[in-house]
This record gives sequence, C-alpha cells and structure tokens, in this order.
Amino acid sequence: MKILMALLLVVSWVFGAVDLNTASKQELMGIKGIGETKAQAILDYRSKQPFKSVDELANVKGFGKKNVEKLKDKLSVSEAKMETKKQEKDGI
Repeated sequence: MKILMALLLVVSWVFGAVDLNTASKQELMGIKGIGETKAQAILDYRSKQPFKSVDELANVKGFGKKNVEKLKDKLSVSEAKMETKKQEKDGI
C-alpha cells in the first residue's frame, strides 16, 4: 500500500495538480495533508455538487482556509460536466 501511495504522489507531482472533481480517493490521499477521512469528505462533498474552485474546499468538513492555502498549488478544479439526469430532464 505504501508503494502505491508513493507512486500516486510521484504521478501527481509529474502531471501537476490533482483535480478535485475527478480524483480518486487514493489520488487525494497521495497529497500530503489529506488522509483517508479528508479524502472521503471531498468525495462526499463533490457527490452533491462539483467544485467550482479550489477555495471551495474550505466548505468541506476538516478543511479550513489555512489548510486550503497550503494545498492550493497541489489541487485544481476542472469544469464540471453536466449530469446525464439533468440532461434528460432538460430534454437534451
């Protein structure tokens, strides 16, 4: 497991910031300062609504503004994709 975590950390460093809207729990846990509980809190938050900015991470339980500032350069937010249910509802 430690090897996997180290590999994920290296991959995220090589490829840049980890996307809050698409990262897996393991990818999030590969960031120093984000453990299993915080990673799950991120997944729970984004299941209700996608992140619009990294600053929105301060709204997730376990994160404060100081935490977000420390993590900001390691995280990114991609444009959220429209959900299939919303598309069907809107007749798209």
